[in-house]
Amino acid sequence: MTSLIRPENVDPSEELVELDPDVFSHPIRRDILHLCVVHYLDGQRQGSASTKTRGEVRGSGKKIRPQKGSGRARLGDAQSPMLRGGGVAFGPKPRDFATKLNRKVLQMGMRVALSAKVKEQSLGVVRSLEWPGHKTRELADRIEELGWAKTLFVTGHSQIPHGLERASSNLPVVDTVTAADLNVYHALKWPRLVLDLHAVEWFERALGRSQIVSEEHKL
Repeated sequence: MTSLIRPENVDPSEELVELDPDVFSHPIRRDILHLCVVHYLDGQRQGSASTKTRGEVRGSGKKIRPQKGSGRARLGDAQSPMLRGGGVAFGPKPRDFATKLNRKVLQMGMRVALSAKVKEQSLGVVRSLEWPGHKTRELADRIEELGWAKTLFVTGHSQIPHGLERASSNLPVVDTVTAADLNVYHALKWPRLVLDLHAVEWFERALGRSQIVSEEHKL
């Protein structure tokens, strides 16, 4: 276990944290990760693309020329999709691209994502994410010292520690999130995850074996 704040008397590397194997040592399921990532990205799509049909394009509905006798092709009004400036046939309309995914699949996806980070040795645990100052430079120097560039800090509290949130807001190489708001996409996107002890307890409580057994009894 490492420490975000420079320790004075205790070497944090000598402290060990026991992780629940049901949460942090789950078999790797690439198919589950794919389902969770696609589910998240589908929900991020705006779905605001819109085109006008021939009934929505401005203009007269008068027939351009007689049906017969001209020797040319048959045409209706000027809003025909065949004509320049006409409507769009089968064009996009505003829609919701969000897809549904079972809660148990999302929970398994988070177990797999956390287990993959542990297997890759890309998951760290700190006692606390409290940061004493608000200066970005001080936090940047500490992150560079620890080699924690491109790191996502996860806290188990309901809110991100104020000092860390202010100091890291201008750092593009790190980001902060609560354990309740963490999703599989961001867990996989960031090369490194750093959890505080409250986040570890939150995941073990929300995704641990006791939660699985209680859900099985409800069926």
